[in-house]
Amino acid sequence: MLNPQLSRREFLKLATAGSLAFALGDLKLDRALAASSVKQGCMTISGIPLYDAPSFNANKIRHFGKDNVVDITAIEENGEEGNPFNRLWYQVNNEGYTYSGWVLPVETKYQKPLFDVPKSGRVGEITIPFVDTKKAPYVYAERSYRVYYGSAHWVTRVVVTREEKSIWYEIYDTEIKKRLYIPSHAMRLVPYDELTLLSPEVPQEEKHIVIDRETQMVTAFEGERLVFSQRCSSGAPGTETPKGEFRTYHKGPAIHMTNQGDALENIYNLPGVPWCSFFTGAGHALHGTYWHNDYGRPRSHGCVNLPSEAAKFIYRWTLPNVPPDEDYLHLPGEGTRVQVI
Repeated sequence: MLNPQLSRREFLKLATAGSLAFALGDLKLDRALAASSVKQGCMTISGIPLYDAPSFNANKIRHFGKDNVVDITAIEENGEEGNPFNRLWYQVNNEGYTYSGWVLPVETKYQKPLFDVPKSGRVGEITIPFVDTKKAPYVYAERSYRVYYGSAHWVTRVVVTREEKSIWYEIYDTEIKKRLYIPSHAMRLVPYDELTLLSPEVPQEEKHIVIDRETQMVTAFEGERLVFSQRCSSGAPGTETPKGEFRTYHKGPAIHMTNQGDALENIYNLPGVPWCSFFTGAGHALHGTYWHNDYGRPRSHGCVNLPSEAAKFIYRWTLPNVPPDEDYLHLPGEGTRVQVI
């Protein structure tokens, strides 16, 4: 995220003329986005190659399996283009290079348990590369699905298992209608002051989001002032993000997204999708993403994929503002304006 000096009027004029990509290049947007500190990475698919140079034509040293966690020892900003807006490669373990789009930036931040969970629940974020949920609050209980860094989950209570002297957060999954358990060291309960509305002094009609499918860019304006820019991944061919004017009229901090039962192919099953700002009744949303890092390439089923922290900004900046003790809010006719071009 960054705030280049480009007004809303100038932005829309450039987009209409087909010149926006060149203007964003002049602002060195991709270089600024690449400058963020990345220390660890988690492989998002199996068979990711490690090369001896930042190029798909370089010699392959070896391959990584899905969920392998590696150290990111350097960032190469001018590697071979992986998608039209991403030339970023990671040096891994001081050994070789792999394309950044395959690697989820992660951290390992173990948490101290908190016990302030109201009956209505509150949202928590995973702060380690991944952890398996359990069907009961015990270390050797049967495993359920795996959850990943940056994903969000609705915590309903804290469970202390005295036999093991372990502490667990109970989460409730509204899609499968089951309660599961996550060790407290793997999850951060999001402080309530991180869920307040951003820029509350700005009149709501002055807030405006533009999603540009050509440049794969999400921008947010307060009046004429650009306050947010982030490369995204919108809908892939066949499931394009719909063009038009919308509003973020229903939202939730942690959503289990799936088309299981509705689709015969391209099935997805994604628990804990964080910071969802829906703008259509069909489920199109701006939301955080933990299953890829390939922003700049259309690859979703219609939603607008963003890094989790970027999605959290949009979630907090838009209306309606979801109270911290609610896991979903639906207010038809309300919300912040979204324009998909």
